[in-house]
Amino acid sequence: MQSTPRSSALQGYLAALGTVVLWAGFVLVSRLGGQSALTGWDIVALRLGTASLFLLPFSLSIPRSVWLDRRLWALMLTGGLLFLTLVYAGLTRAPAAHGGILLSGCQPFLVTALAWLILGAKPDKERLGGLIAIALGVACVAFPQFSGLHEGPSTVLGDALLLSASTAWALYSVLVRKWVFEPWLLTRVVALGSAAIYLPIYALCLPKNLGAASTSMLVFQGLFQGLGPTIAAMILFLRAVTLLGPQRTGAIVAVVPALVGIGAVVLLGEPLTGWLVAGLALATTGAWLASRPAVPR
Repeated sequence: MQSTPRSSALQGYLAALGTVVLWAGFVLVSRLGGQSALTGWDIVALRLGTASLFLLPFSLSIPRSVWLDRRLWALMLTGGLLFLTLVYAGLTRAPAAHGGILLSGCQPFLVTALAWLILGAKPDKERLGGLIAIALGVACVAFPQFSGLHEGPSTVLGDALLLSASTAWALYSVLVRKWVFEPWLLTRVVALGSAAIYLPIYALCLPKNLGAASTSMLVFQGLFQGLGPTIAAMILFLRAVTLLGPQRTGAIVAVVPALVGIGAVVLLGEPLTGWLVAGLALATTGAWLASRPAVPR
């Protein structure tokens, strides 16, 4: 029996809600891992190792020619290795609320800029208000760091790493749009290829602190990071886009920065300053405005 339009829309909104929860949870859980004994290198290894164990049985039939495609290796390096190492390093040095703004909130701004540069897709005027709001939100986060108002350890390095990670993910998104690979294939290749490169280097060369972390933290980080953002969020996001369209889905997902900010205060005990509230509000509003469907002329 086919779903009615109303039930299809409900499924789409539930899928979008699941995406929002998983993407916000990714930032919060990563920050929790960064506050534990685990290093950023450890969390990358747990994520890629768990995802690979799950995806490997579904990937044995991938043709050899796929693994020789240079475009896929470029996507693997930007959306896999580069993004993961930068984001986990950043969340060991900066609050989760900053991650919500600089990772999720900045995406419409960075994707628009890179799409204009790489694809020649000039942004329409309707989106400019949203992009300006995002830029102001980032400025609100940065201002206390450079004005002497910030108390406690500096987060400048962590913020720079998070913004670099966000740029890497935006580049990945634009290249995916340019080259158009099947999502399930891309998910498997990026995860397995990243693991094949990273895990041997991690085992031989990188600092580790797995033994100092509790078993529950290791299991939680491995399962959530490996299965949540890597696989489940992708499936839910694509389902939402299919049923609701990219604009409505993007507008719903735009609440991620605000949800991360609230979760950081409630779950992680992070302080919520006036500048941070303003930054979260501006970034969330800007992301929502930039994701709305264009108004017909």
